[in-house]
Amino acid sequence: MRNEILKKKGKILLLGNEAIVRGALESGVGLASTYPGTPSSEIGDTFSEIAKKAGIYFEYSANEKVALEVAAGAAFSGIKSIVSMKHFGLNVAADSLMPVAYVGGSPLVVVSADDPSCWSSAQSEQDNRYYARLAHIPCVEPSNPEEAKELTKFAFKISEKYEIPVLLRTTTRVSHTRGIVKLDKLPKRKTKGKFIKDMKKFNNLPPHTMEMHEKILEKIEKIRKLSEKTKFNFILNKNVRSKIGIIVSGVSYNYVIDSLDQLNLKLPVLKIGLTYPLPTEKIKRFIRNKKEVLIVEELEPLMEKEVTRIAKEINPKLKVHGKDILPKSGEFNIETVMKAIMKISKKKFDFNFDAHKKNFEKLKIPRRIPVFCPGCPHRATFLAVKKAAPPGTIFGGDIGCYILGIFPPFETQDFNLSMGANVSVIHGINKVSNQKTIAFLGDSTFFHAGMPAIANLVFNKSNTLVIILDNRYTSMTGHQENPGTGYTGMGDKTTPIRIEDVVKAMGVKNVKVVDPFNIKLMIKTIKKFLKKNELSVIVAKRECQLMAVRRMRYFGVEPDKYEIDQKKCKQCKSCLNNIGCPAINEIDGRIFIDKNLCTGCGVCASICPNGAIKKVKKK
Repeated sequence: MRNEILKKKGKILLLGNEAIVRGALESGVGLASTYPGTPSSEIGDTFSEIAKKAGIYFEYSANEKVALEVAAGAAFSGIKSIVSMKHFGLNVAADSLMPVAYVGGSPLVVVSADDPSCWSSAQSEQDNRYYARLAHIPCVEPSNPEEAKELTKFAFKISEKYEIPVLLRTTTRVSHTRGIVKLDKLPKRKTKGKFIKDMKKFNNLPPHTMEMHEKILEKIEKIRKLSEKTKFNFILNKNVRSKIGIIVSGVSYNYVIDSLDQLNLKLPVLKIGLTYPLPTEKIKRFIRNKKEVLIVEELEPLMEKEVTRIAKEINPKLKVHGKDILPKSGEFNIETVMKAIMKISKKKFDFNFDAHKKNFEKLKIPRRIPVFCPGCPHRATFLAVKKAAPPGTIFGGDIGCYILGIFPPFETQDFNLSMGANVSVIHGINKVSNQKTIAFLGDSTFFHAGMPAIANLVFNKSNTLVIILDNRYTSMTGHQENPGTGYTGMGDKTTPIRIEDVVKAMGVKNVKVVDPFNIKLMIKTIKKFLKKNELSVIVAKRECQLMAVRRMRYFGVEPDKYEIDQKKCKQCKSCLNNIGCPAINEIDGRIFIDKNLCTGCGVCASICPNGAIKKVKKK
């Protein structure tokens, strides 16, 4: 399906993320790298599918920092490169983003997909437009898929002309919205370059660093002039005479347009696509004769602060509204924006949003917590941990499918910070208390950030237990490959790195690989390692059940199914309460297994004290 993105002309329906890929292709991109993270994942997944056919190089890197450095290396060699990650990933990459900006890594586009309302992000909301200002690199923000494509091309042009990386900031709603995208020509792409030694350019050691800093500030001022005339910074309803105006960026532009339409209201709107550096002179002209202006932006009041500063010079009496009447956190929607416009315009709408919300809250819809997929091997691992760990054990949580271990019935994640962090936090707890501790890592997280943390445990003589849940994929973001799977992002076979070999090479003496579906062995191993007064590692290795079942069905084989013998069942609800499998349900006081959901893992059968759960005989 994604091969349609290589069509030479016409119009196609694309996700915002897919439109970014098309924009990169129309720019002549030669290399793309990523570490998968929603809401940016489809960028890498699309490149993965089409890279060979498009004639470019693509990779899933070990983490975001590495991905940025790979793209920077290609850009240093004259190859147009793009790197993509979710907002939290840019924190990981930031260590190299700053010096790459100073050096002038171009042509390079860095995509950061922010996630207002944390639809797919456990740790926090984050506005990565701050990084553009911190690194002194331009930032562009699309509002729809068509603009995502066009702004990607614009970002490459800026990067190449001014020799500076460009931040392309999207949000979840832009990344995952579909829209019609007009296709332009696909140019001949350059995929082989040459790194030319140039100590004046690449020497970022003092005192030359100060010269580089001055140079990048000069570049930003030149790009500010571009910001004044670019078509991506424009005024809608330019000829409407009003003392009220709106300044908006990103996806919020759509909410503004829809709100004005619903209110049958025309106001001048300054839509900004190149949001750093801001078009100062254009803003001055826009606000000069206004009494009030509303700044609509997710999440932080970055433009609001700059407009307020500019207003002090050009229009001191101007009332600048933003976070005083718009939420400071969370994703916007048409209701949020419409209510803000109604406040400043005094225009009424024949619908009471607040009353509607109260009526909705009266419904008391029960909360549904996320659950592991039927047959997920992580469920078995957490079940074993729950049975083996003594009361009071401290559990370190991490990022991946296994983050769901925080919910009942397992409740085996006491904190969660960032990828790989729990191992180090657990080590800190371990050093100042006598509590038993267990740290969890996924296989992709192990390669991403877990290895330095484990090296630190060995180096500083920790005595915790680390359980690495190896389900053979970077599963939560879409089953992408990682260094342990044996395949690259372009589908080529490569040397799989065995996690157990790595931790042994690091100096961990107690290492055991266990199939989590073998509940008894898992419990026995956990108990054994918890008694040791030194570092131990269990690799819970079992392929993601979703992928295992898909493969079986591809070959025409149906997975096993289990059922409950109602004559033997004592209604103890051990299966229902201990593993939280969505295939197991209680109906009219009796326990049943939904054969449409069951994937045949057999974990429920292994823990049933009455032997009431058995495999269904295949016909």
